[in-house]
Amino acid sequence: MLEDAIMKLFPVALRDRLQNCAINQNMLEEIRVRAGQPLMFIFHDCELFLHKNQDRIVKDEQMAYCMKKEELEEMVSFLCNYSLYAYEHQLRMGYLTLVHGHRVGVCGEVMQGENGIERFLHISYLNIRIARECIGCAKHLVRAIRCKNTIYNTLIVSPPGVGKTTYLRDAIRIISDGDETYRGLKVGVVDERMEIGAAFMGISQNHLGKRTDLLSNASKCEGIQLLLRTMSPQVMALDELGGAKDFAAVQNAFYSGCKLIGTVHGYDISDVQGKLRLYMESDCEQIHRLIHIEKAEDGTRKLYVYDGGGSLIETIKEGQI
Repeated sequence: MLEDAIMKLFPVALRDRLQNCAINQNMLEEIRVRAGQPLMFIFHDCELFLHKNQDRIVKDEQMAYCMKKEELEEMVSFLCNYSLYAYEHQLRMGYLTLVHGHRVGVCGEVMQGENGIERFLHISYLNIRIARECIGCAKHLVRAIRCKNTIYNTLIVSPPGVGKTTYLRDAIRIISDGDETYRGLKVGVVDERMEIGAAFMGISQNHLGKRTDLLSNASKCEGIQLLLRTMSPQVMALDELGGAKDFAAVQNAFYSGCKLIGTVHGYDISDVQGKLRLYMESDCEQIHRLIHIEKAEDGTRKLYVYDGGGSLIETIKEGQI
């Protein structure tokens, strides 16, 4: 069954129907809500739909329930606590974050201004991405990036939806807590999209370790500077590094003696190496490990560990997350 934080997003009539459906949230990855289109539940190996007349989910999209525009509008109003204006900043980023780290991507018609997207005029598409902790999934990943009593500067690479953030979250916990071989390290987390820690009132709801300091809802550039000034992190953790400003901020952390573990979108290692050469210039050799996550059709993962020059060091086979 879907947890309350997700169930409450839906209009009451749909909520009552979904409560009677056998939906395994542990295997669920996304819920796609599109005006005039089938309500779609995406699992690691299939897509299922709410039946248009019965309280069950089915494979046959011809029997699928199609979302009404007014139902989607009601969902958006609930997401924004009935005040779109109060959430304009987050909406301009293209998402809203829920309790427990679930994230709702938004799409539709926007108003464009001189500085980019100013606001949404109509939101007609939602992507509810299911966040989950997978305690212990990054054990072998962390082993591969350990270097004496610190870590190698590391980027975790994959396309969207493969599990970068899940691995990053667990890696932060392991690095922070330490184990029988390595002592724990102070980790500073800049959680720009509030997806890593899922903070409530500033306190992480996810398990990030006893030596972790979490800064939520700040840009990477400002967040890195604040943590360096105030919390003396030994490791900086960042999700979804993007353009030149992000990588420039990372270089400032390097100059302060701080190590990095972060994620970046990429379909292969050469894709990410191109970004590093573009954004980091002569300092791209400061990235010592690149870990490419590959997801098989059955939901299992393989982790390919490369050195900074792109040479394969090892392959790690993992189960589903």
